[in-house]
Amino acid sequence: MAGDKQADGGQADGTVGKALDVLDMVARHGQPVRFSELLDTAPYPKATLYRFLQTLTNQGMLSYDSDRGTYTMGMRLVRLAHAAWAQSSLAPIARPFITDLARHTGETVHLAQMDQGQVLYVDKCNAAKPVEMFSQAGKVGPAYCTGVGKAMLAFMSDSAVEAALLRQSFHRFTEQTLDTPDRLRAELAAIHARGYAFDREEHEPGIICCAAPILTRAGRVLGALSVTSTTARTSLEALEAEAGQVMACAARIAAEAENWRFPEQG
Repeated sequence: MAGDKQADGGQADGTVGKALDVLDMVARHGQPVRFSELLDTAPYPKATLYRFLQTLTNQGMLSYDSDRGTYTMGMRLVRLAHAAWAQSSLAPIARPFITDLARHTGETVHLAQMDQGQVLYVDKCNAAKPVEMFSQAGKVGPAYCTGVGKAMLAFMSDSAVEAALLRQSFHRFTEQTLDTPDRLRAELAAIHARGYAFDREEHEPGIICCAAPILTRAGRVLGALSVTSTTARTSLEALEAEAGQVMACAARIAAEAENWRFPEQG
């Protein structure tokens, strides 16, 4: 068994890095997972994987159901996630503003930040009549084909943009997806010039949005927000009519957040 697995998983961060890798493995399943299922894809020998699972369970990072023989994310992670949300997320500051924007527009409002070149949705206020879509608070999405992702990329430094582009898959989700770096760069230039971005059904068929970056006075990207709807309910032209409200909301959030310290977006 050990011969078929990498003893160190190719990790450069030692034991902590390996433990976090195991947490990621459990999280990616999205449901209770058995040891045998983890072992099938783990880069660790059986004994090593078991030792990490035991340690993480003992520390409350994972929860083990002995009746079903399955692992799930532990409550200690929930507490840590809540602390991170409160300390480094825009969500607590932005919540009253995006709630007000959702009420005024009647559409869903998303709040997002950039995490390692990808979009992390940190909050969401549903429309009066919500529709099913990919984005939910806590989910990670692609930056190159989402309104919030493009809004942030358009206002990041050249070096940060290039680093983020290396992390994009450029998978073509729909016929509208910008599937090359050059097409995306041209779009980012247009977004920077007008101050807001669109999602033209680039990530999900039928889902459209108008998004704006949340910027400090110095121009640093803190995040982005979007007003999102469906082609069955409205049009891009109608959403663009809300661009002024979206940018004004972003400016209010930025002003409120100016005295907070947030991690650099990238």
